[in-house]
Amino acid sequence: MSEQKRLSPGDQAPAFTLPDSEGKPVSLSDYLGRSVVVYFYPAASTPGCTKQACDFRDSVGALGESGYDVVGISPDKPEKLAKFATAEGLNFPLLSDVDRSVLAAWGAYGEKQNYGRTVVGVIRSTFLVDAEGKIAKAMYNVRATGHVAKLLRELPA
Repeated sequence: MSEQKRLSPGDQAPAFTLPDSEGKPVSLSDYLGRSVVVYFYPAASTPGCTKQACDFRDSVGALGESGYDVVGISPDKPEKLAKFATAEGLNFPLLSDVDRSVLAAWGAYGEKQNYGRTVVGVIRSTFLVDAEGKIAKAMYNVRATGHVAKLLRELPA
C-alpha cells in the first residue's frame, strides 16, 4: 500500500457529501461558519465504537458550548447507522461512506496495526475543522475510550 495521506493543521478539510442514517445528504460545507468535530470510526454497534459514540453523545452539550458540532463517519450503510443511532440515542449525524473515498481523502483508511499485525481498514481518527473549513487539529489512531474527555480538555479556548 502506498504512503497514506495525513492531514495537518492549516490544511483545507477535504469536501464531502454523504448520506446520513436517514439517507439525506450532508455536506461538510453545511457547517461553514461553525466549527465541527469530524470523527471516523470502524463499525457501528461494536463495543469500542459504541463507547466512543456514547461519549460524543454525552458531550454534545459541552462541545456545542465551545462552538463545535459533531459528525461521525463510518463505512456502514445508512440502515445500520439508523439502528445504531436509535439504539444508543445518538444526538448528532452519522454519515455513511460505503466506498471509503472520504475516509481515504482524510487519511482515515489504510494500513494500521491490529493485535500486532498490519491490516488495512478504518483508522480511528478525529479532526477539528474550523469555521472556514480548515483543519485545526488532526488526531490519528485515537483510543475509543477516554478520547472525547481528552478532546474536551484540549479544545482551543
